[in-house]
Formats: sequence, structure tokens, C-alpha cells
Amino acid sequence: MATGKDRQKQLAREHYERQMQRRVEREQKAKRTAIIGSTVGVVIVVGGIVAAVALLGGGGTGTEAASSPSASAAETASASASTGPKPYDAATGTCDYVKDATGGAVKDVGMPPTKVKTTPAKKTMTLKTNLGDVVVELDNAKAPCTTNSLEFLAKKKYYDGSKCHRLGSEKFPMLQCGDPTAKADGKSQDGAGGPGYVMAEENLDGAQYKRGVMAMAKTSAPGTTGSQFFLVFGDIQLTPDYTPVGTITKGLDILDKVNKAGVIADMGDGTGAPKETMEIKDVTIASKS
Repeated sequence: MATGKDRQKQLAREHYERQMQRRVEREQKAKRTAIIGSTVGVVIVVGGIVAAVALLGGGGTGTEAASSPSASAAETASASASTGPKPYDAATGTCDYVKDATGGAVKDVGMPPTKVKTTPAKKTMTLKTNLGDVVVELDNAKAPCTTNSLEFLAKKKYYDGSKCHRLGSEKFPMLQCGDPTAKADGKSQDGAGGPGYVMAEENLDGAQYKRGVMAMAKTSAPGTTGSQFFLVFGDIQLTPDYTPVGTITKGLDILDKVNKAGVIADMGDGTGAPKETMEIKDVTIASKS
């Protein structure tokens, strides 16, 4: 017959085993989860540590595309479907761009025009970088507001001179760019920079993030897409919350080269500023002929 002490030991052992099981489940879930963010107050979490922080963008205060695991959940942008930007209105052909009230670093070049056209269905975006051209076929028909924003920012030279600041791990194969304030030096909390406005996510039905996809970074809240984006050079298991705006048609070899070089300093989840700097010199967007 078990003594009181034996029973206590058994209970303690069962408690410990339950704790370990929950820990394993949390770690497994963390490995499957990755939040790509880009608006102030959030930092992107990439494929490893899913705390109240993010690991793909980031800046002093952090954004969800943030860089360092220092931004808390309380700092995350809180744009709700009811108060945030409205989706594309097909009846009027208009987009809704609203002021980003999160307080992050802003490179203010104004607001995009709200009147847009879904034709031509495809447009060609060329990122001229120090490593060569990365060309993306933008899906203007399915993501007209995002395409319109990218075109507006390109014309304003918003991206010129910016550095891609976060390279994902093997389990999160992507390179994040679009923060005009990023230093990408492995020391700074990059990823909090934005244009000062946000928009609703688009083209999410059945969205997948496979090799060759360009998608927009955001915080965990809806309606927080800004200027930051990520270029996928592998397959990422992400929930369909990030606007897939286009397909890379040239330059995947450049991304593979950046990936091969690794990161300057691991942020704790296998991601960090890339050793092989990719700086955007110029961005142009043209209608497909």
C-alpha cells in the first residue's frame, strides 16, 4: 500500500510529466508559427520563438516584421476590422489607406491615390539591388490596393537606399525588406519603419507562401500592411494572413546567395540581419506588355 510520501512523489512526477508535455507542445507549435510584421509596435516572429515578440522587422519600438525579440504584445498595433482600413471597394474602384497611429519610424512621402484600376491584371516590379535585379510579377487584379501602394512608393523613391534587414532560418526561408530606416547591421532593432499609413490585407483566399512568392509583412492585427515585404526562397507554413502580392520571376538565385551567407547575429530563432547585404538601389513598376 502506497504511503503518503509515495503518493506525493507520484503526484509530483505526474505534474512534472504534464509540464514537460505542455512544453514540448509549445515548442512544436512555435516551430510551426511565424509572424511577419512590419508596422510599429510589433516584431516579427520567424519560425522559432513565438513569445510576445516578433522577429522580422523591428525597430526601436519594434514592429511585426521587426527585428529583435524585445517588443511586447502590448506594443503590437491594434487595428481591428471595424476601425481599421477597409478592403478594396470594387463598386467604386477605391482603396482605403489610413494613418498608421502606432508611432513607429516614418518616412513620409504622402498617401497613395485612392482611385485604382485592376487592369492590367499583371504589372512588373523590378528591384535594382547591389547584387542584381530581382523581378516580381505583381497581381494587380487580386491585390490592387497593395500594388497601387507599391507603385506609389516606388515613384516617390521610398525604397531607394534601403537594406533588406532580416534573413529567415532554414525553417523560415525568407528575406524581409522594405523598412527605409533599417541598418541591417546585426545590432539595430530594424523593422519598425513604415510609410505612415496602413491598408487592409488582400488576396488571402487560399494564400500559400512557397518559393518565389512575394508577400507583405504586417503585425498580428488585421489591417496593418505597410511598406515592408518578404521574398520567399523556400516553402513557409504560414496562416493566410499576409497579402501575397506577386511572384518572383527573376532573382531567386540572388536570394539563395544571401541565404547561403547566413546571418550576422542570430536573434535566437535562427534569423537575423544577413551577412550578404542586399540594398535596394531603385524600384520601378511597369504594366506588362
